[in-house]
Amino acid sequence: MPESRLFQKLLLLLPLAYTNKPQLPHNDDGDHRVHHWNYEYNGNDWGGTCRTGLRQSPIRLAVQKSLLVAMPRITFGNYDTKLRPPLTLVNNGHSAHMDIPETLDNSRPFITGGLLKGRYIAEGLHFHWGSPNWRGSEHSIQDHRYDVEMHIVHRNSRYADLPEALKYKDGVAVLGVMFKIVQTPDAFFPGLNKIFAQLPKIKKYKEEATILGSLTLGQVFGNLNTRDFFTYRGSLTTPDCEEAVTWTVFSQPLPISFPAVSRFWNLRSSDGYRLVNNYRNIQPRNNRPVYYRTSPNQINNLLG
Repeated sequence: MPESRLFQKLLLLLPLAYTNKPQLPHNDDGDHRVHHWNYEYNGNDWGGTCRTGLRQSPIRLAVQKSLLVAMPRITFGNYDTKLRPPLTLVNNGHSAHMDIPETLDNSRPFITGGLLKGRYIAEGLHFHWGSPNWRGSEHSIQDHRYDVEMHIVHRNSRYADLPEALKYKDGVAVLGVMFKIVQTPDAFFPGLNKIFAQLPKIKKYKEEATILGSLTLGQVFGNLNTRDFFTYRGSLTTPDCEEAVTWTVFSQPLPISFPAVSRFWNLRSSDGYRLVNNYRNIQPRNNRPVYYRTSPNQINNLLG
């Protein structure tokens, strides 16, 4: 690790080490929150809050442990049409979250393809991250954890809303995008940078910030290769952990700068603590099939 980056990380560790313990937040009745969960043990203490089953997420992903198959690529509908403002980024106590509204022409961004049967409408996006001394992606790829993982959550169009969709195994589709800290990113992502620029304004729980300028959902991908991905049947990675999700995790990480990632580490949880390491621990695969989609030529290369 370069000395300059190590020095930066040591500096950022200091405020984490001396963070005071605040009181638990109260609800509107003045009582401590009854249904409360956090990332202190990365999901190992969610019993009774998080549903259990054989299809929990996240999991380890590896090409050599996946089925290499020819399947349709993910198709993005209305991802290049400007979203209707205002776009609001909020600290919900567990992540930095943005609801995805209609586009300016009254349409909704959606995806099809992969393992998906039908159209899935974009509902929201959020992030999972680590800390100065730990990477924070939820899934691992080839036994490698990345610094940040972005999730774009979609619901099956056959269901009226996300709560209803979560009742069904085919209800939800989530796209997972990895970010890797590099010293000098070789790409510029204007859409993502508009989101990251507002992070300092939502340090406290329930704080909101308006994303400036126009934004399309496709701009959060930059030049990501969306043709190569892992896909499998799993669950939400936050309570209630419903097993209603078809996951599509792109294998290529996007480069991101250290200062951009460090903005996440300044957010506060609903408890008032620094919101770091907000990822769930890896879950058992339980012999589930995991598929890896790539180009036919690449499949031949992988198979030797």
